[in-house]
Amino acid sequence: MGKKGKKEKKGRGAEKTAAKMEKKVSKRSRKEEAVVVPQGGGQVWIFGGEFASPDGEQFYHYKDLWVLHLATRTWEQVRSPGGPSGRSGHRMVAWKRQLILFGGFHESTRDYIYYNDVYAFNLDTFTWSKLSPSGTGPTPRSGCQMTVTPQGSIVIYGGYSKQRVKKDVDRGTQHADMFLLKSEEGGEGRWTWTRINPSGAKPSPRSGFSVAVAPNHQTLLFGGVCDEEEEESLQGDFLNDLYFYDAAKNRWFAGQLKGPKLEKRKRRRGKKVEPEGADKQESGGASTQAPLEVVREVVAEDGTVVTIKQVLSAPSPAGRPQSDEEDGPDEAESPTIEPSPRSNAMLAVKHGRLYLYGGMFEAGDRQVTLSDLYCLDLHKMEEWTALVEMDPETQEWLEETDSEEDSDAVEGAEGRGEDEEDEDSGEDSSEEGGEQHHPLVRPGEQFADYLPRTEQYWVQLARDATRPGAQEKSVLRAAHATARAFFDDSA
Repeated sequence: MGKKGKKEKKGRGAEKTAAKMEKKVSKRSRKEEAVVVPQGGGQVWIFGGEFASPDGEQFYHYKDLWVLHLATRTWEQVRSPGGPSGRSGHRMVAWKRQLILFGGFHESTRDYIYYNDVYAFNLDTFTWSKLSPSGTGPTPRSGCQMTVTPQGSIVIYGGYSKQRVKKDVDRGTQHADMFLLKSEEGGEGRWTWTRINPSGAKPSPRSGFSVAVAPNHQTLLFGGVCDEEEEESLQGDFLNDLYFYDAAKNRWFAGQLKGPKLEKRKRRRGKKVEPEGADKQESGGASTQAPLEVVREVVAEDGTVVTIKQVLSAPSPAGRPQSDEEDGPDEAESPTIEPSPRSNAMLAVKHGRLYLYGGMFEAGDRQVTLSDLYCLDLHKMEEWTALVEMDPETQEWLEETDSEEDSDAVEGAEGRGEDEEDEDSGEDSSEEGGEQHHPLVRPGEQFADYLPRTEQYWVQLARDATRPGAQEKSVLRAAHATARAFFDDSA
């Protein structure tokens, strides 16, 4: 009996770990994209998306269509029948006077489904139509790249999907294939799928990458995460590399930065006379220079210190004039400014400049959201400029319950609504007749001031609501969540 129970517990633990790993990967493919069109003074169109509960166990997928009128800064819901089902992780682009939508997924507590269907929304008649392209198209997926080529075709690249391999165990796939969706000439509403195999320096398989269109109509791809799966563990290798896809040549190119040329010239003009042989020593040092490692420390609310390491490649002397090589060691003294590795960053291109905002990375089981802003001149391709640097004090830590104890802590602390308090008043009532009085929010008080003032109360409340032996980290997390919920309700 004991051995059997142990076996079943171990099996449940492995399945739980696999489910947790899979949830982490699929989460990265849930970002939806908005489509911007110039008509009417500028409009932003958004379809669907999802709302997830804090514990990630309940989902609601939307199927509504909204437009933001930029001229008046007002939202309008556009009601039109015959559109796609509720979903998230889909992709949508503007093609001529239509919005073309592809893929996505729908998930519930019991099951999930991935899509590879294609819909078109007419911006003149405000009507949906489902397309039925000929040829073999992509398998169902979410979180892919979807862009319009200068030739008027639509490119689908990569994405993520999962399938069930046995009860309560799913296996994910990070796709790296590419397809072309082309409208047939002379056939209105007739489209064709074609699989293509581009040449060049292709991105490694990944999910959570970000996409924009460069000034030369090339597709730009940044960052993402490549998962290294081991037994009962999943390690995400977050990226900050840059790639360009040229549809006319059907070729990938790695985005290489040239470095700040102006500063090099200034250093050459003001170069001091060095002793004989110094040039050779400096040149030799540059050729064997080790990569630079930038270390940042971020402190969480519970006192946990997470170290973020970023390895920067050393300047390469290959192909440069001798004078550039001599400047190599000086350049190495100041580390290259660039966005840290991340997934799901927001990209936008304006006047030939690429703007990158935020994103997320993982440190163990923690998910950290970023709020920094960078800019890169795509014409010069010299260096990134940090417009708003990362501020650890304002970072948001997104965590999900990873054990039964965590779930009990959150449910115990957050789940006490007014009805439950009335029902429990006979068993666990306060001294004042069953009504529990939480610390009041002072007029004009911010949550950053309210939490330190009342934290001990909320921690004790969460500890009393959990079963003995609950992890202190879980109790603290539940206490902060309950305090925040009460603060927001009071506000």
